[in-house]
Amino acid sequence: MIPGIAADFSADTIVTTIVKAVLIIVFLLTSVLFAIWFERKVVARMQLRPGPNWHGPIGLLQSLADAMKLLLKEDLTVTRADRVMYLLAPMISVFCALLVFAVIPFGPSVTIPFTDYATPAQLTDFPVATLYILACASIGVYGIVLGGWSSGSTYPLLGAVRSTAQVISYELAMGLSLVSVFIMAGSMSTSSIVESQTSLWWFLPLAPAFVVYIISMVGETNRLPFDLPEAEGELVSGYMTEYSSMKFAWFFLAEYIAMINVSAVAVTLFLGGWRAPWPLSMIGDGVLNTGWWPVLWFLAKVWVLMFFFVWVRGTLLRLRYDQFMVFGWKVLIPFALVWLVALAVFRWAGLAGVTRTQMIVAIVAVFALVMIVLWLWPDKKAPDRPAGGGEGPDGGFDAFAGGYPVPPLPGQTLQASPRARRTVPPAPQAPPADVDAEETR
Repeated sequence: MIPGIAADFSADTIVTTIVKAVLIIVFLLTSVLFAIWFERKVVARMQLRPGPNWHGPIGLLQSLADAMKLLLKEDLTVTRADRVMYLLAPMISVFCALLVFAVIPFGPSVTIPFTDYATPAQLTDFPVATLYILACASIGVYGIVLGGWSSGSTYPLLGAVRSTAQVISYELAMGLSLVSVFIMAGSMSTSSIVESQTSLWWFLPLAPAFVVYIISMVGETNRLPFDLPEAEGELVSGYMTEYSSMKFAWFFLAEYIAMINVSAVAVTLFLGGWRAPWPLSMIGDGVLNTGWWPVLWFLAKVWVLMFFFVWVRGTLLRLRYDQFMVFGWKVLIPFALVWLVALAVFRWAGLAGVTRTQMIVAIVAVFALVMIVLWLWPDKKAPDRPAGGGEGPDGGFDAFAGGYPVPPLPGQTLQASPRARRTVPPAPQAPPADVDAEETR
């Protein structure tokens, strides 16, 4: 047994490891096919339409038909593409997405049917397994970046650059949220983190970190409302614009596997892993947490989070890119940092023997101090107009005065456009007071 992890892989052989790896790949590929059908069906119900219902019972074979269509489509390679990187990019994305489930525990030790052989329902584990997950997610973005750059086209390059900034922004917040779990569990091993949630799932005491992770995982997987690298409104299809046939399918496959990956990580680190939810965990002295039952609970939790992905896609609109980056850098990361520092202080105080009453008094004092500082903080007066703007001829705000368009601030009004000024007839003017009435006639 490896020190620092809860699972025991000492009885596993090379054959066992190969079989587990093949089963994980099969599970991910079939899950992607089901996820595509599931997303179409749920979004269709939200939009009051039937969804796929022709191929197979209730349209279950629609995803398989789509995969065959992509396989049989003409495979094109753009003339200006860097052919090596152009082919390598989707492979990198898929390969990195497949690696994450190597350390995800589906359940505890299970016994193979019709044999006495017992093995953990997990391919492998090691003391820094969660850092391995973050590393795989970080390397996976290279596929998107290289795919956009190697296409030799403008829109794919813009999508690739957006993806780079997006992953850097939201992986920082995701990593900070996971550190909270490390502090409470005292380990970065996935099996040990699941073991630490025997009596309490971490999403309850670490609710702020859980919320940060949920938001970050949507941004990490480039899903609505954060699908800026693929925004078809302004980038046609982003980094995938110049891809077709199976190369496009690989990117598509990597996106859905990434959704399953981040859902499985959330289940493992925050939602008790493979443990049955309360009160089912109390039945028969925890009998539902043994054998093959935990695999069922794990999959059920993963698909609840997959439903959350689809629900968000069918509900929210895409953010503007500036809103997206401001939210990541000015809201999510500072909030995660403050929460992490507060959690570390409370954890240290608990280990140092500080009582709960003293902690509550300290929290109230710090909160009151922050409120006083915010109340007394000087309010900076907003500038009259943004840089680049100016006063127009009719007294309105001229957005083009500095040579480039600048939107008006609240309280400012844009001047009338030249076309509007030409079409509006001039107002009649009264004659001067010193002009004789006969002359006016």
